[in-house]
Amino acid sequence: MNRNRSAALYEASREVLPGGVNSPVRAFGSVGMPPIFAARAKGSRIVDADGNEYLDYISSWGPMILGHASSIVHQGVEEVFDAGISYGLPTGKELDLARLIRELYPAAEMIRMVNSGTEATMSAIRLARGFTGRDKILKFEGCYHGHYDGLLVKSGSGTLTFNTPTSKGLPKAMIQDTLVAQYNGVHELKDVFANMGDQIAAVILEPVAGNMGVVAPTKEFLQELERLTKENGALLIFDEVITGFRLGLEGAAGLFGMKPDLVCFGKIIGGGLPVGAYGGRREIMEHVSPLGGVYQAGTLSGNPLAMHLGWNLLNHLKADPGIYDRMEDMAKLLEAGLIDAATKAGVEITVNRIGGMLSPFMTVGPVTTFSQVMTSDTQQYEVFFKAMLEEGILLPPSQYEGWFLSASHSREDVQRTIQAAQIAFQQVKEMAK
Repeated sequence: MNRNRSAALYEASREVLPGGVNSPVRAFGSVGMPPIFAARAKGSRIVDADGNEYLDYISSWGPMILGHASSIVHQGVEEVFDAGISYGLPTGKELDLARLIRELYPAAEMIRMVNSGTEATMSAIRLARGFTGRDKILKFEGCYHGHYDGLLVKSGSGTLTFNTPTSKGLPKAMIQDTLVAQYNGVHELKDVFANMGDQIAAVILEPVAGNMGVVAPTKEFLQELERLTKENGALLIFDEVITGFRLGLEGAAGLFGMKPDLVCFGKIIGGGLPVGAYGGRREIMEHVSPLGGVYQAGTLSGNPLAMHLGWNLLNHLKADPGIYDRMEDMAKLLEAGLIDAATKAGVEITVNRIGGMLSPFMTVGPVTTFSQVMTSDTQQYEVFFKAMLEEGILLPPSQYEGWFLSASHSREDVQRTIQAAQIAFQQVKEMAK
């Protein structure tokens, strides 16, 4: 495929944008090639700046549940533009969407709209500290909660002894109260609470990890997490930026039968626009300013355009919840096809899937922890990615990101993807010789 226009745009972008992009994964560095620049998209297809068309499994990292440029999500958007997109005043659209979120996700008894998933998680953590009067936060290795300073941390040689920042520019004071444990590590979780349970304000968790590939929690891990937070007076925060309204109308919480104290949402609730929200138990949320003493504000929080698109999407999902079953059926078909294609080619893979999200790891399974994720062969994934791209299939440009199906992905799309995978896995096998 000719990608000369994308290459030219990339070179020009490097003059004014760090690395030529506005978010690191877009640089395609993990797959050793220049990025593809998008021009337009519709349904399950995306077209690049050179006119090449691809079947898309990035789906803007999850929010395009109905596919790109959905007429359902975009309905009435012209009227919103004509009426004005920002007032600095509250609107009825904020109320409508908040009520709908609370109806679908009962744990969110009160909701505060913000502008991104990162803003939601950082605000929820501040609220947890303000509510409990404690400072320490527990997160899990491999879970990403945005680029908030206090959460860009990985565990050191001992989780309880020191942490290692995953970015420069983080003052020690910002990360000294962040504890890090192993995702799905039940014994380690117990040890953390045994040592510091009375100091922990909150535990923040991706209930299904989506930023080290797709990794689901074990039942025992969730049960212990729920028990230990309650017994120790710590709040349980679900980061459902990826999973909220993608895995079902009640997100991962509904799927696993849990009720977090606080929950964070992201761009899904804005139909793909920049938006976020945090919510939870009324007694906790009443500590948010102007009602309480935990300050948080934003000029564009609850902007009418995002509220309108979000309401269109969530209201449609409410009216047709069978969409989730249809997406899962397509994902199951794709999962089986990938495993079959890899097996026939003699390539070792493990496919993790939950709902319409999946990840093939280039390693022998199971893959349930961050350390197991890191055994994946990234060179094999690079070969696989490039081979799929040449067959017209656009995958996440990193082994450590999830694939997202949408309601617009058809059985024919999936079959075409499987056929491409048969070719791609053969190339992986040839590389490994």
